[in-house]
Amino acid sequence: MAEATASAATPLESVGCARRDASRAYHFKLLIDGVDEGDFTRCTDLELEASDPSGGEGLAGAVPQGDMTLSHGVTRSPELWQWFVASMNGMPLRKNVSVLLLDPDGMTQKLRWNLNEAWPKKWRAAPLDALGQRIAIDSLTLVFESISRD
Repeated sequence: MAEATASAATPLESVGCARRDASRAYHFKLLIDGVDEGDFTRCTDLELEASDPSGGEGLAGAVPQGDMTLSHGVTRSPELWQWFVASMNGMPLRKNVSVLLLDPDGMTQKLRWNLNEAWPKKWRAAPLDALGQRIAIDSLTLVFESISRD
């Protein structure tokens, strides 16, 4: 009976490594209007430019706006693609987006950025896998009006 149990173990388990859920390799989660829409391994270009309160250089009254790029992602959400298509067609739908930084366990939230009035600016597709059940995203750039951090 012990032999059957040992042979059922994966090679990693047989040398003392626990099985790990593949989705835990993604450390950033994308929530759009509170709904989980994808997972990403990288978050870059988080940038926000503030207006000059003194009015110099013509910046007074400018609307703060920033960009954030999420890279190496996967999603099962057709809504994320449809949201991007609306932007491509010149009618961006502004939504509230949260990007969660997760612990290495892939489940515990460490930090959250809330992007207000966000819309997708750029989508770069990753190589497609006919056997996969997810949509691979090489990168997704979001534009937002304001940001807060929890």
